[in-house]
Formats: sequence, structure tokens, C-alpha cells
Amino acid sequence: MIDYLYDGSFEGLLTCVYNHYYVDKAAGIFLPEEYQQSLMHGCMTVETDLRKAEKVADAIEKKISKSALRSAYTAWLSTADFKETAILNYIVLGFRKGPAVNSLRGEAAVFAVQSIIKKVSVEKERMLEFVRFAAVGTEGREVLYAEIEPDNDILELIGDHFAGRFSTESFIIRDSGRDKAIISAEGRWYITEFTPEAIPEFTKDEQDFRRLWKTYYDHIAIKERKNTSLRQKFIPSRYAKHLTELTSI
Repeated sequence: MIDYLYDGSFEGLLTCVYNHYYVDKAAGIFLPEEYQQSLMHGCMTVETDLRKAEKVADAIEKKISKSALRSAYTAWLSTADFKETAILNYIVLGFRKGPAVNSLRGEAAVFAVQSIIKKVSVEKERMLEFVRFAAVGTEGREVLYAEIEPDNDILELIGDHFAGRFSTESFIIRDSGRDKAIISAEGRWYITEFTPEAIPEFTKDEQDFRRLWKTYYDHIAIKERKNTSLRQKFIPSRYAKHLTELTSI
């Protein structure tokens, strides 16, 4: 057995799965910067091969299910420790058990992946609640802009929701921790690199509105009932700092 090192892409991960069956059994799959040399077996860097990755993806859909491929991809979007090895074990079990694999919750491989997916899904739902848009740009060229800082790489999981919700608007949702963003116009969207230098300024109307909203929020608050620790329990600081009512102008 051998440890495989990959480039961090989903296609790279699937290439490692291909090698597991056709080159050498994988003890685990890791990013090079996170890997610690094992005393039990060596390691090998795997170059991503799109043809091999496609073959594995097709095999998962046909021999297990489309749902299984979606589960593997959703788990890969997470920041969970050892997610790649968990996904590998899940796929290997899926090839043995077939379409019924997701019902085998007592299997460690299934439980591990489903636990990762649950955390990703919870954060996705939180983003649907906590995203706050602001008007940025210049007069006549305004777009809606929001900034988020999720633990997991969930941008593409929320793209369809917001594109449908703002089908006649142009908007940007930036993941500040990964310097990339959803760019959407008229219901069509894509994800691209988006660094801080590209962030437009708030419009004057937006600044005025934010001041009014912050003032309203402060005035309706009951000072004696303020409970910061309870608020942080329900709204973690990485979400709160992007909420209009909780931030300064």
C-alpha cells in the first residue's frame, strides 16, 4: 500500500482513486503540505489525469449512483481533516455494495462521509440566512455585493439559490477566505478569482441606508437584555462581522 499526494482538485482525487485500482492500493490520500511521512509505507505524487478522473466519475454514477458521486463531491468541498481518505473509503465500499451504500449508516466509511456532508449542509443553510447584500459601484453601474467567510468551500452550493432569487439583478458574493466569488447577472452565474483590490466602494445611498439601519438596530435593542455570549452561540463571529446591523460603516 502507498500514500498518494494530490494537487487539491476533485479531478486529482478521482485520479488517485483510479490509481488505487490500477497502480497500487492507497493507504490514504493527502495534500503535500499536510502530509506526514508514514513509517509503514511510502508515498507517491499523483499527477491529475482528466481522462482517468472522468472514468472514475462515470463508474461511480453507473455502479453506485449519481447521489454517491454528489456525496463524494460535497464532502470534498469541506475542510474536514482526512476528508480525502474518507472519500476514498466511501467510494471503495460503494463499488462493493452498489446503490445501497448510503443506507449503510453503520459502516464507518459511510458514517464518516455523511458526517462531513452534514457540516457542509448546515453551513450552506446558514449562508442562505446570513448573506447581506450592499449596493456598490457608481451611479448607473450599481451591483449587489456580499462578503462571506465560510469554513467550507460552499460558494457553488449557494449559487443557484441566489441567482434564482435575484434573477433580474447583478450581484457578487465573495468568499474572503479563498479570494474567489460568485459573479451573477440575469440569473446566470460563475465562480472566479476575486481579490480585495477588486471590491468596489459602497454607493452613497448604501452608506446612508446602513447608517439608518444600524441606528434603528441600536435603538430597538434592550440594553438590560443584551447577551453577547448567547448571540455568538447562534451567530458565530465569522458570520456576524459581515452583518450590516452588527458592523460599523
